Amino acid sequence: MTERVCVVGAGAFVPTRTISNERIARAIPGWSAARIEEKIGIRERRFLWDFDDETGRAIPPPDDVAGRFYPATNTDMCEVSLRQALSRGGVEAKELDALFVVTCTPDAPHFNHDAMALHERLGLREDAFALVVDDGCGGTPYVLDLVRKMMEGGRFRTVAVVASAFTSPLLNREVYTDELPPTPGRPKALNAYLSMYVFGDGAGAVVLRSQPGDEDGPGILSSFSGNAYAELVTRRGGGMLKLPYQPGRTRPSDMAFVVDGFKVARSYPEYMQKCLDAVLTPALREQVKRYYFHQPNKRVMDSFVTRAGLPKEAVACNVDRIGNTSAAGMLILLSEDLEQGRVALGSGDLVVVAAVGANVHYGAQLVRL
Repeated sequence: MTERVCVVGAGAFVPTRTISNERIARAIPGWSAARIEEKIGIRERRFLWDFDDETGRAIPPPDDVAGRFYPATNTDMCEVSLRQALSRGGVEAKELDALFVVTCTPDAPHFNHDAMALHERLGLREDAFALVVDDGCGGTPYVLDLVRKMMEGGRFRTVAVVASAFTSPLLNREVYTDELPPTPGRPKALNAYLSMYVFGDGAGAVVLRSQPGDEDGPGILSSFSGNAYAELVTRRGGGMLKLPYQPGRTRPSDMAFVVDGFKVARSYPEYMQKCLDAVLTPALREQVKRYYFHQPNKRVMDSFVTRAGLPKEAVACNVDRIGNTSAAGMLILLSEDLEQGRVALGSGDLVVVAAVGANVHYGAQLVRL
């Protein structure tokens, strides 16, 4: 018997508010509804906050004085997904030795706010770590690789990793119809509106536990992460160099997440293949029941699946109906499959988690559930 790092629980939250291509195209002019689906394969996305179609601005929910508006924030979505993961795994919150929140859209950007809020809400032990990891689409397997190494070192026994995307409060016509001008390394301007068409809201969580197991038993069988350097998604605003109240230093698009669609389409297959090659042997590849990939958009992911020769029915996909949920996407897919019975904890099902994104983190895990 050896100690194995096992996935013992998973959970997710996806808002019920469905935003059609027609609505988002009216609020943020750029592409038509038909062109959005044609180019990125997304028909709709889910938002937690609503918006005004005429002004193109997000509408914050009323103050939650009577407890009627929940979930309404990034922390709320993370809490729902984490409580579900703990419940599904039969784990008490006080058993957690550490909590990592992977997000680039926290409710408050400093001092680990969202992780500390979850720590308090769930009543974690005083000595349990709570950290926000500022990361995007590639962040989940990147952090899972970090956590696995830490757990194998013996310091942690039970750890929760929560990932989220909170796009809807960012909706602002002035910001997302602006563009980043060309630069010496980029001859064409980048349009900001693509980000608002692509991304949606959601949160996912997994609970990992180090426990004795056989060689063929449940656990993370192999894990990998890496770094590269390319601005696939730029977040120009924030930080000390470009604050919005410093005259002359910012423009509206500096406050936007701006996707470089060409770079994403070019780099995604390269790094995703590197991830698969790192965690899979040809013999194991035949045994994989489900793949949980980051989904930049449906067109890019479908192209990679075909190129990699993977069976399409084994690759989980929901980006066409809920949007790109960044670091949360893979965990949402896993939770959906668990709920629908496609895979089961303790079943021995073999699954792969893999992602690349932002500037650039990438990684993958081969997991026996």
